[in-house]
Amino acid sequence: MFGIAMWALNRWCPSLTVIPKPWNWLGWCVMQSAAIPPAMAFFQFWRAHTTINPYRPENATTLVTSGVYAWTRNPMYLGLSVLLLGWAINLGTLTSLVLAPLFIPLIRHVQIRPEEHVLRARFGEDYARYCQRVNRWLGRRRSVRFSGNRLTR
Repeated sequence: MFGIAMWALNRWCPSLTVIPKPWNWLGWCVMQSAAIPPAMAFFQFWRAHTTINPYRPENATTLVTSGVYAWTRNPMYLGLSVLLLGWAINLGTLTSLVLAPLFIPLIRHVQIRPEEHVLRARFGEDYARYCQRVNRWLGRRRSVRFSGNRLTR
């Protein structure tokens, strides 16, 4: 829906072009890279024999925390976000570049938080520890612990 809205605004209400041709072709490169995290996630779910269906997180049989999940808790939504960013770059207008980042708070509210609630209930302390180790979008968290009187990372 976001991609269509970006295209429609670009088509019928174009705004300032901020990424002119031929530079907007870089958006296609970004969109191609967007497929990597979700593809890796699908493979890991398949390998773990657990559900891929985001509408049924209660059917998860395994908490997958390795591979791409060691770097992001939401590789599929990360991929969608990067895809929209690439689409915005390809369209090249200010409107599309402003609209693309609005997908993140919407998907976080509508899909990610409810999934996290179910996974927290299903996997308990294991999921809580995983959330402490890995960021929702990208990156590992640095572990901080006290060793005597010193703070170590």
